[in-house]
Amino acid sequence: MTTPQTLLLVDGSSYLYRAFYAMTHLSAPDGTPTNAVYGVLNMLRRLRAEQPHDYCACVFDAKGNNFRHTLFPDYKATRPPMPDDLRPQADMLPELVQLMGWKVLKISNVEADDVIGTLAVQAAEQGMNVVISTGDKDMAQLVNPQITLVNTMKNETLDEQGVFEKFGVKPNQIKDFLALMGDKVDNVPGVEKCGEKTAAKWLAEFGSLDEIMRRADEFKGKIGENLRAALPQLPLSYELVTIKTDVDLSAELPQGLADLARQNPDWAALVPRFRELGFKTWLKEAESQVQNPISPDLFAQSETPVFRLPENATPIAAKPENLHYQAITTTEQLNDLIEKLRQTPTIGLDTETTSLDPMLAKLVGISIAFAAGEAVYIPLNHSFTEQQLDEQQVLVSLKPFLESETLGKIGQHLKYDQHVFKNHGIDLKGIVGDAMLASYIVESHLGHGLDELAERWLGLTTIKYEDLCGTGKKQIAFADVGVAQATEYACQDADFALRLERHLRQQMDAQQIEIYEKMELPVAQVLFEMERVGVHINRDELAKQSADLGAELLQLEQQAYDLAGQPFNLNSPKQLQEILFDKMGIPTKGVKKTATGGYSTDESVLEKLADDYPLPKILLQNRSLAKLKSTYTDKLPEMLNPQTGRVHTHYAQAVAVTGRLASSNPNLQNIPIRTAQGRLVRRAFDAPQGYVIVSADYSQIELRIMAHLSGDATLQAAFQSGEDVHRRTAAEVFGVAPEHITPEQRRYAKTINFGLIYGMGEFGLAKALGIDNVSAKMFIQRYFARYTGVAEYMQRTKEQAQQQGFVETVLGRRLYLPNIHAKNAVARAGAERAAINAPMQGTASDLIKRAMIAVQAFLVSGSLKSRLIMQVHDELVLQVPVAEVDLIQTRLPEIMASVGQGVLNVPLLAEVGVGENWDAAH
Repeated sequence: MTTPQTLLLVDGSSYLYRAFYAMTHLSAPDGTPTNAVYGVLNMLRRLRAEQPHDYCACVFDAKGNNFRHTLFPDYKATRPPMPDDLRPQADMLPELVQLMGWKVLKISNVEADDVIGTLAVQAAEQGMNVVISTGDKDMAQLVNPQITLVNTMKNETLDEQGVFEKFGVKPNQIKDFLALMGDKVDNVPGVEKCGEKTAAKWLAEFGSLDEIMRRADEFKGKIGENLRAALPQLPLSYELVTIKTDVDLSAELPQGLADLARQNPDWAALVPRFRELGFKTWLKEAESQVQNPISPDLFAQSETPVFRLPENATPIAAKPENLHYQAITTTEQLNDLIEKLRQTPTIGLDTETTSLDPMLAKLVGISIAFAAGEAVYIPLNHSFTEQQLDEQQVLVSLKPFLESETLGKIGQHLKYDQHVFKNHGIDLKGIVGDAMLASYIVESHLGHGLDELAERWLGLTTIKYEDLCGTGKKQIAFADVGVAQATEYACQDADFALRLERHLRQQMDAQQIEIYEKMELPVAQVLFEMERVGVHINRDELAKQSADLGAELLQLEQQAYDLAGQPFNLNSPKQLQEILFDKMGIPTKGVKKTATGGYSTDESVLEKLADDYPLPKILLQNRSLAKLKSTYTDKLPEMLNPQTGRVHTHYAQAVAVTGRLASSNPNLQNIPIRTAQGRLVRRAFDAPQGYVIVSADYSQIELRIMAHLSGDATLQAAFQSGEDVHRRTAAEVFGVAPEHITPEQRRYAKTINFGLIYGMGEFGLAKALGIDNVSAKMFIQRYFARYTGVAEYMQRTKEQAQQQGFVETVLGRRLYLPNIHAKNAVARAGAERAAINAPMQGTASDLIKRAMIAVQAFLVSGSLKSRLIMQVHDELVLQVPVAEVDLIQTRLPEIMASVGQGVLNVPLLAEVGVGENWDAAH
């Protein structure tokens, strides 16, 4: 019996949009955006390699309306226009796909779905298997024993059983299912409030849309009313969601499916196109094929990462080697492992655990990699198996190696694993590399998860956690995964982390290596220590604040009722819209609309309205206090670690493009410092008996960095002489001697100093100072006339960013600007502003990290009991024994100032405060 042939069909339009929004901005040398083109072409490369097929086609939507618009003129009426940066890519993509060896189809008056549906049915009728690559749920109606859907972006395959498991209905019920729900994206009407669960439940009970409509009177309550109200239009909705399977394709395919036979790429034609688009890696491959055509179909090889690589990057081969993964389940195997560790200089290391909370997580298993493709997994606490060693036996054997400084460890986010091992009494030492941090150095603007990195740099698809454990309510614990499956997954994590870190290190230049080894890796150790210590919280203070905030919120609520003339739900956008714009008649000119067509009542809208109307101001106060209450005063007591009684925030290194740290659980950086209520929350962060809180904050660090970067003589002189820089600016702008400057003039100057270095224009300055635009423009002109170096720096930096696509901190950290060549003027202007301020923010981040490393070294070398407990932007917070206060108060600002020596040509200044709590230390 011969094997059936396979037809591979790709929904090109679906992938075009998804690639556009999934990938960072990428552009050709002439500035033409190319991110969507790159993403789709690369997806096709992978698909061609991973999905065996004999025939193939990539189908795009034709321009203009189709027959569904005739049936329903409002079809897709709510869709926004195609983004400016996507339009040229949509035009060029079909030609490139065709040159890659795919048959491209665009048929007028129908959609890509209809063409795919027609081809799929024809092929199935001729005995072929059909694979449809799409992310569109409508296609599920086509699935049958011969037709399968694949979604490469989710690594998902849907056969008949898969459709039922995903949607709760059979493929032959999908059209009924879609008609009941409607489709907001395509503006297909459905039954109001009928979502996936309701539609699936109805179809399970009644079998079909026809039967549901026939028995509509049996449906009770509001949903029954909605169903009956929708009855007149449900037949139309059904027709709109039905994919045609009888499109006439004879003109495009005169020989039928034979015209879809797989073709080789046209290498000679691809060479100039890849050169124009700046696809350098692909260009080299295509040129090689033209000169020496060894492989007729290079695009069948999955060797190119899914996302953009830096221009100097070289991807490693995507074909996986023979994998040697082993579970360690006997004492003999453990002894062999110990012997191998004695002979190995560096290992890849990963843990499988019981929790994402590093302070609570316990070991389920440990994986160790020795080389690419060679790794072991030691199961420790899996359920339902006797195939594992005693946990204590393993940990006692491994502890000397895990705590060894000479055995190098490489992993992915090893700070987490440090906590896990510490929970078992092991101090993980000898960390020499971290793939997540290495990726952050090379490509700070992209994602740094192991799955994404493996695909981007190794060209390999990983086993996902969800593949083993599932999702949602059906998700199982990793401990319940079988040892064989767990071994493959865990070994892969350690293996890929080791490979990735070594490869990413090769992509770094000397400055980046310096930042990686001397800053990011050491600061990760400091953050581990800070997280481990945690922060003492005063529960009684928080309880009092919660009660006070609750009373204040009730007062604000009553004030809102009085202003509105009636009670209403302050958290309901719909009711707010009715009160503000309908009942109170506030003008809607300039007020943005929501996706449903109503007027927005979000924070930005309320802030504008608050200048002229009291109710929006009350609403903003209410939201601010409610957020403080729910996020901090109510929530912090719930975050106390049951074992330590302290709060242990999580610091993320690889998040902000500028190098800034981010904190979560709780987010310390979002506690307001300028409001009385925010300062009250900080009062709850206190010290235990016998200790105090010491806070040290850099003074005007970003202005000092601007003085260095710009080389402006006037600004540098002010800092070098220790002069009040805001008073100096006021004197320059107002033309008054410094000693005659008023407090109001200094306030203006402070706003100007900080506003203009971040790209604030005359409108923003006018609003910030409460003056007219003409006066604001005059202040800006005077400022740049006095500080000419600042103006020149801004222009010079924008030009550099446009030329190279990134800017750098003083220490050499690269800050990528994906939108610097965007066609959209707003996006491009935002990138230009970022180009100016990112080097300042980034350099400030680099300096505070250097300070953290230096302070921690001072504390350790002196065997002090003082501990770093928080870092918030430019501020370090310590818990200090009373006996060490004088020493810390003297040395802390000296250490923090010293990290700028040899880096900046103006001095750094740190201001120190001491108090019984965080607020009092300011």
